[in-house]
Amino acid sequence: MSGSSTVQRVKPKRLRVAAVQMIFADSLAGNLEKIERAAIRAAADGADAVLFPECATTGYSVDFGALKPAALRQALNTVGAIAAQARINVLIGSPIFAGRTLYNALLVFDRRGQLTHTYAKCQLVEADRRWFTPGNGLSLFSLEGVPATAIICHERRYPELVRLPVMAGAQIVFHPNAGMDALAVSRKKRQGRDGIPVRAFENAVYYVFANSVGPQGGGKWSAGDSKIVAPDGSFLQLADNQREGIIVQTLDLTRATRKYALDSLEHPRFLAPHWRRMVAEMHRRVRESDQRFRRELSPSKTT
Repeated sequence: MSGSSTVQRVKPKRLRVAAVQMIFADSLAGNLEKIERAAIRAAADGADAVLFPECATTGYSVDFGALKPAALRQALNTVGAIAAQARINVLIGSPIFAGRTLYNALLVFDRRGQLTHTYAKCQLVEADRRWFTPGNGLSLFSLEGVPATAIICHERRYPELVRLPVMAGAQIVFHPNAGMDALAVSRKKRQGRDGIPVRAFENAVYYVFANSVGPQGGGKWSAGDSKIVAPDGSFLQLADNQREGIIVQTLDLTRATRKYALDSLEHPRFLAPHWRRMVAEMHRRVRESDQRFRRELSPSKTT
């Protein structure tokens, strides 16, 4: 991992996490107000880290082509200031520019408000492809000394995006989501019927999922159901499908053994060297990506 994501020698045995279920506002300013209130509330509840949905800064039913780099940069720097004010790690879904290229991303701000990691969604749906460029890496970062990873929305369907980071040490998967389904599809996903427990179970890790909720415009709906899932696939927290809210849970990290991912590093033996090469390449790409996106929010950036 990069210098800002170096894992401590002694890992914490517990981490308290929060997931925010959100109804998007119709402006950057409106969403930032919601983000600030939720971050302060999560910190007051003792959370070490709080996860927000996909595109929480802008909402998902917006004209992404109208986004201005300077305004988006200012909004993301405000998120960093919120993290510092609340003294909490903030993980937030947001569009982000790198040069003139727009990505659908998950950004991690530490308790000081510093951007420590950015993951760009690589498996895009049709609505994404109109505006966003797919990323070309995976997610791996350290959160209070705990190795973690992230995927975004549709990417829960791609197990390799989780398996490789877990092989590299990740004990928690953070998943920001913005549901955009027909009502019938949304109903089928409610009460946790969305496949997420499988990713937790098959890797023996925790899974934290933050979703939007309710009508999204244009006849689309979001199922809500923000959740925190244990390594055995059981639900520790499950939100409803109607209201905004925050769910909070203390994770016993001794349960996140990563057993099945570690077993796969050993057998079958012919695959082991290939897995290890992929893990090494993933580390390299994480470092490069983090450096690239950190420059985008640099105080020296003026355009």
